[in-house]
Amino acid sequence: MNHSRMDFFPDHFQETDYGIADLVDIEQLRNLFERFTKATGFTIGFLDHPRMNVLIATGWKRICTDFHRRSPAAERSCFSSNQQLLKDLGKTDQAVVQICKHGLADCAIPIIVEGRHLASLATGQMLLNKPDLDQFTRQAEEFGFDTTDYLQALAEVNIVDEERLKAITNYLGAMAQMISQMGYAKLKLKNEMVRRKHSDAVIRIAAIAFESQEGMVITDASGIIMRVNKSFTDITGYAAEEAVGQNPRILTSGRHDRDFYEVMYLALKEDGVWAGEIWNKHKDGHIYPEWLTISAVTDDAKLLSHYVAIFTDISERFNAQAQIDTMTFLDPLTHLSNRRLLLDRLEQTLRVSARHSRKSALLFVDLDNFKVLNETLGHHQGDFLLKQVAERLKTCIPEGDTLAHLGSDEFAVMLEDLSEFDLEAATMAEAVATKILTALQQDFLLNQVPYHSSASIGIALFGGDTLNNSDQPLRHAELAMFQAKVNGRNMLRFFDTKMQTEVSAKAALESDLRVAVQKQQFVLHYQPQVQGVGHMTGAEVLVRWQHPERGMVSPADFIPLAEESGLILPIGQWVLESACTRLAAWADDPDLSHMTISVNVSARQFKHLDFVDSVLATLERTRAQPKNLKLELTESMLVDDVEAVIVKMGLLKACGVTFSLDDFGTGYSSLAYLKRLPLDQLKIDQAFVQNIVTDPNDGVIAKMVVVLAESMGLSVIAEGVELQTQVEFLASLGCHAYQGYLFSKPLPQDAFEAFAKSTPVDQQSVSLLH
Repeated sequence: MNHSRMDFFPDHFQETDYGIADLVDIEQLRNLFERFTKATGFTIGFLDHPRMNVLIATGWKRICTDFHRRSPAAERSCFSSNQQLLKDLGKTDQAVVQICKHGLADCAIPIIVEGRHLASLATGQMLLNKPDLDQFTRQAEEFGFDTTDYLQALAEVNIVDEERLKAITNYLGAMAQMISQMGYAKLKLKNEMVRRKHSDAVIRIAAIAFESQEGMVITDASGIIMRVNKSFTDITGYAAEEAVGQNPRILTSGRHDRDFYEVMYLALKEDGVWAGEIWNKHKDGHIYPEWLTISAVTDDAKLLSHYVAIFTDISERFNAQAQIDTMTFLDPLTHLSNRRLLLDRLEQTLRVSARHSRKSALLFVDLDNFKVLNETLGHHQGDFLLKQVAERLKTCIPEGDTLAHLGSDEFAVMLEDLSEFDLEAATMAEAVATKILTALQQDFLLNQVPYHSSASIGIALFGGDTLNNSDQPLRHAELAMFQAKVNGRNMLRFFDTKMQTEVSAKAALESDLRVAVQKQQFVLHYQPQVQGVGHMTGAEVLVRWQHPERGMVSPADFIPLAEESGLILPIGQWVLESACTRLAAWADDPDLSHMTISVNVSARQFKHLDFVDSVLATLERTRAQPKNLKLELTESMLVDDVEAVIVKMGLLKACGVTFSLDDFGTGYSSLAYLKRLPLDQLKIDQAFVQNIVTDPNDGVIAKMVVVLAESMGLSVIAEGVELQTQVEFLASLGCHAYQGYLFSKPLPQDAFEAFAKSTPVDQQSVSLLH
């Protein structure tokens, strides 16, 4: 706010040598800014002018304190940006938004008192868009920062959309206006102290002051209103003739108690001035906030003669704060509590529950198959469904309990003060969860078309005991929800400690697996593949994890976790690289040069955009012969995006790489597109081989695979062969290639190569090897 200059005193009576620190209570402002930072997570900087000394700084981000401010080169860029921002602020009394040379946004507004730019109020270290990680990676390299730590610090920076930036700017403007008013009031007070030496100027002061845009009122020593200005009428609704002769108590809102006014009167008596926020009542009855400054005026005898009050309606600042609170604690889509507010209330509930034995419950509600809805009908319909779900959930929970939208398709319900008995509390929570399941099973309308939905709910009881942290009940409820998903969806499950133990063990295993990827703690074992009575044609490589403490870890124990965590990509590449390296070495050995190596490819690995390029680059790098590399795919990989699968296989096939369809017969392959795939081999799954001699159904399936392979010009191999009778039965069907413990268990590299160079394998003798 730019106050017009008010010549209350002749120039020689006015205070001119002052800075912003002389006019405001720095500690009071610090408390205000710290509350702002705590509520929003945004920084506040309060700087004097023109020296630009930082008087107050709250919530500064690590990216500035730990990086930009500690590098001389980066600091120079910061200084250059600050100088430009200062230059821009000198041209306006409005907020200025600037992107610094490091790519972060700053928003600043000048604080002007009596026409002088005394200070600047700024919030910054924000991002207006999703950060360009390549840009910040280059910055880290340019200034010598640790890239990982620098990008982690970047992740802590708030990303602000246009609406939120506008709300922050409005709030900054309101705070700047308030500070200007505080400085203005203090300046007037300082000038008034000078005026006490010149009591003959009092009347002139009051007359000129009445031209101000702030509301002003003058009372006599007993508090009776003598005069008001036009702004008084604009703010309070009372005309001058209605106010004169009255006591200012006509504005009392009823929100402040007797102690509040006693503190005010004591300050006026001892200090001659009081300033602060106060709620007053408009003539029409509505309550509004204002910033009020009251000064006591004395005569030459130092006796109280008048009170002069200056006030401003600060409703806009309160509204801006309300908007920030809404953005901070409410979900913008459903207008329910968000995760932050839920955790805040959860923490309060935990503190209260620690003092009594009553239980509370947290329900984690997750919609089933919501991703499919988004992918088929679009995110707009998904959002519309979430709004309808929120409305139904409101009807299912008791009044006073908390309902929150955590994000995407996840909701949470906190039920408080249930019962001191676990079973009874669980029954009460289950009743609410059942009501929710029933409500969400009823059809929704999307574009006037019925849409059926359901939900999975996890329930965690808490209270009356000690928890590690306030979000533990939420994590427990989420784990229980996952269990409900695993058990079939559209149901509820309670959390138990066994579940937590399993999750902790899984988390520890994943952590170890990440270390294993970094340190390459893997080894390959080779299981021979034979033709006829013992001619070895190649091997399937099977990865093993050589854990430094657990010993050799089976793929069955870590491959599913690798798939889930995404670590299957680096592991799969390591297996491919190692297998191709081995093929290249075998090419120089006459006894092994004919051997093929079969490598299992995961669905996630195959779907990766650069899979084909990665395989070809690996072959070129290792100088392995493509014809000796066989990639084993599973039927489940062929279900999604068949055309893309055919293209990738075709590109690799053209370079000489061969393909085997693993676990054939266990999935849902369509013969219509199966015949289009450039396959070389079908593999009969061990599930059919195990009982092939005794189960006619397994025999029929195996025969079907053999006939299908012959009709398509493909070879066929059976895995899991452990008995001579299985070999004989398979041979009678026309299958003459085998893999299994009858011939050899998977062997380490040296043992396999020695085994492969031995005399041709005889099924009667090799059975002794496993």
